[in-house]
Amino acid sequence: MDTPQLIFNGLVVGSIIALTAVGLTLTYGILRLSNFAHGDFMTLGAYLTWVAKISGFNLGFSMILGGIGTIISMIIAEYLLWKPMRDRKATSTTLIIISIGLALFMRNGILLIWGGNNQNYQLPLVPATEFLGLKLAQDKLLVMGLAIVAIIALHLLLQKTKIGKAMRAVADNIDLARVSGINVENVVLWTWIITGALTALGGAMYGLIYTLKPTMGWFLILPMFASVILGGIGNPYGAIAGGLIIGIAQELSVSIPWLGSEYKLGVSLLIMIVILLIRPQGIFKGMM
Repeated sequence: MDTPQLIFNGLVVGSIIALTAVGLTLTYGILRLSNFAHGDFMTLGAYLTWVAKISGFNLGFSMILGGIGTIISMIIAEYLLWKPMRDRKATSTTLIIISIGLALFMRNGILLIWGGNNQNYQLPLVPATEFLGLKLAQDKLLVMGLAIVAIIALHLLLQKTKIGKAMRAVADNIDLARVSGINVENVVLWTWIITGALTALGGAMYGLIYTLKPTMGWFLILPMFASVILGGIGNPYGAIAGGLIIGIAQELSVSIPWLGSEYKLGVSLLIMIVILLIRPQGIFKGMM
């Protein structure tokens, strides 16, 4: 496969990683939570979208239902797990262990409810369009289009709305934000709403170009963390840039003769290690 086609494929995969990485970096920047269950919330969003799709709803409405279900599940986790732990001043290590336990619980719950077989959205096959030597599949173009719309909406929300400004203030200094009269609990709730919507959308987009399986989110958590670290922890714009870079790097690695496609995740790990050694603060320093 030629390099331009690999770059295009990398942009598609990177768009998915970028959206999910934004949610991961928001929860860290605002809640100081490294959520290892994030990938499994993505899986949940993809499966809820699939359930709605095979129940007879169109794809767009199915994505909305998948997003609502994912947001509700994240809010439940907030009030059952994360808020009580914050009230008890739990350490970051404790939170990480809890998130890993939540990931295992969700993954096995998905496996129990929907089984271990691969699933798909049962969309009609549409031949790819040839353009300048590139094969542009309709589902991949849809993924990139949805990612662009979501990124623009996120930018406008963070920069132009009152809740976006409050989120940036809390990420910068939570105590100062609270003294300034910002409702921190309201900001936390909105953080989960935005994170859930982006994560579910990323899962649904993944389902458009790949098959669904209960472990898919777990295998994507490494590229997500690599994107967050590469872009700068806590910075959503950095996570977007990092996700695109990771996606392109993973796809280009396929062209290396002695490196097979099964080593894509290894490329993410290598990039993450190199960035931590050379520039631990990432490409974009600072929060939001």
